[in-house]
Amino acid sequence: MAVEILVTTTEHIPGQDYEVLGEVFGLTTQSKNVFRNMGASLKNVVGGEIKDYTKMLDEARNIAVDRLKQNAANMGADAVVMMRFDSGSIGTDMQSVAAYGTAVKYR
Repeated sequence: MAVEILVTTTEHIPGQDYEVLGEVFGLTTQSKNVFRNMGASLKNVVGGEIKDYTKMLDEARNIAVDRLKQNAANMGADAVVMMRFDSGSIGTDMQSVAAYGTAVKYR
């Protein structure tokens, strides 16, 4: 479900005056199945991009942003400013992605 919330990495939205509602975030943890992991292990030997993991991280970022937007909408926000990503590994085959920022309401 796509929520119509502006998300920006900047601190200010040109032409908008707003009040800060608070911190907002979206989280997800993703993993690939065992067959994809074996393929990635083989790619690790010869080098190069592991496209399945790149795709997984892209999907994870999109899910995290969608959840960030939903959390902002639940707070009554019109936008999220100063959005950032954070990510990290959990074990050897899972990746966690967080999108976070500040929810704001237009005046």
